[in-house]
Amino acid sequence: MKKGIYILLVSILLVSCSDFQKALKSEDNAEKFKLGTELFEAGKYSKAHRLFTQILPIYKGKPQAEKLTYMHAMASYQMEDYYIASYHFERFVSAYPVSEKVEEAAFLAAKGYYFNSPRYSKEQKETVEAIEKLQLFLNLYPNSQYVAEANTLVKELDFKLEKKAFEIAKQYNIISDYKASIKSYNNFLLDFPGTSLRNEAMYYRFDSAYNLAVLSIDALKEERINTALAYYETLKTTYPDSEYLEEASKMKDMLQLELNTITTKS
Repeated sequence: MKKGIYILLVSILLVSCSDFQKALKSEDNAEKFKLGTELFEAGKYSKAHRLFTQILPIYKGKPQAEKLTYMHAMASYQMEDYYIASYHFERFVSAYPVSEKVEEAAFLAAKGYYFNSPRYSKEQKETVEAIEKLQLFLNLYPNSQYVAEANTLVKELDFKLEKKAFEIAKQYNIISDYKASIKSYNNFLLDFPGTSLRNEAMYYRFDSAYNLAVLSIDALKEERINTALAYYETLKTTYPDSEYLEEASKMKDMLQLELNTITTKS
């Protein structure tokens, strides 16, 4: 019984492949449209996409063009070819602004950019572009069913930018370029005031200022110690329960001791 079912399934598959190959080589565009639609609805997106690509220019301006353009873009999306999918979804939105599919197409076009965003350690041009596309969607469709998901994606992309900026500042600290680290952390705190990394950023800004002060020549020491102590007070006031405060307090005491020594000498 099982062997018979297996043979039947293989036979259907072979016939299906044969029909696809015939349609692919055929000049019958209607047949390509029909078979492509059947393949699309069956979830065979790669085959459907190949047929749609052949006939898309031919159906331009015809009644079937709206459905074909949508399916072609969706097939690309399901194949995870997000650059192509976003491009074709955007063309769909532009060509069919009153379509019942326009809102979905606009969202998936923007979401395609989200998928093309690289990990935070790499160049973030695509991330910025994805945020802009998703924000544009939110502005155009403020009551969309996709608003919650779009906001979640924007938040995730925003955090990627925050993480990138934070790690750059931290790297300066690690390589002992304390001036650059302080400047980068100051910029980070200004650019991302609501960041979840604010506590850690304030600590490492103080740590960089501490090291800069300790390693400074005498002529610059007093000013830099005072700057570092100010950063400590900001950390303590903003995060009185910070997990970094115990270590920061020890560093503060050492700075205060050195400042007292300088003041006594003068």
